[in-house]
Amino acid sequence: MKVIGIGGIFIKCSNMETTRAWYAQHLGIDMESWGAVFPYKNDPNEEAYSNLSFFKEDSNYLAPSTSRFMINFRVDDLDGLLEKLKAAGVPLVGNPENIEFGKFAWIMDPEGNKIELWEQPK
Repeated sequence: MKVIGIGGIFIKCSNMETTRAWYAQHLGIDMESWGAVFPYKNDPNEEAYSNLSFFKEDSNYLAPSTSRFMINFRVDDLDGLLEKLKAAGVPLVGNPENIEFGKFAWIMDPEGNKIELWEQPK
């Protein structure tokens, strides 16, 4: 029950197209309309990836944080980690979700930054 990597970085921006173009031009990141994927393998039998995504300035996805970014941490056992966090008194933000892209849950760090926890589907 631990974080096993970065699942993604999410950044609010006032002009998504310009920001994506800057990352592509200056950092050489191949961009899609929603952001980028950085594939890698933790295990030869598993297709794993991280991504970079951009959100409109008025998006509520990072709420209740007022930060302009959110880190998504990949986890190996979300249910087990949530039990551990609950036992430590760390409250969840909203309810965990289990969707086609995997299991998700959210917490806030001591600085008020929202953290997304993600278990990729097997």
